[in-house]
Amino acid sequence: MSLKTWKQHLNINIVKYACVGGVCTVLDLTVFAVFAKVLSYNYILVSSTGFALAILLNYVLCIKFVFQSGRRFSRRAEIVSVYVVSLIGLLLNQLVLVLFVEMFQVEMLLSKILATGAVFLWNYFSRSIYVFGKN
Repeated sequence: MSLKTWKQHLNINIVKYACVGGVCTVLDLTVFAVFAKVLSYNYILVSSTGFALAILLNYVLCIKFVFQSGRRFSRRAEIVSVYVVSLIGLLLNQLVLVLFVEMFQVEMLLSKILATGAVFLWNYFSRSIYVFGKN
């Protein structure tokens, strides 16, 4: 694959991943807004739950629209790998969320949006290279 072709493929996949991520972010933010903002559940617990649900939806949509499943791992190992990569993303997400809410006193929902943006590139590149990349 030439460098130009590779860049085009990368650009197309990032756009598709961003669309999938957008759908998953809506799920994550909806869970967060309803349970943390409206129902006053603990925002860290709610954020973790919404994030876990969004990971599952992301995996399903990614293997349908973005990445080729089964190139490196079995389906089961692939799902485990996605959750491992996502767990690291969750830790980054939570760190950014706590920093913004507790240290910088930024409103919770805006902090959640900023935290979600902070882990986007981590999630894309770890999945494209480690989980769904060629052996």
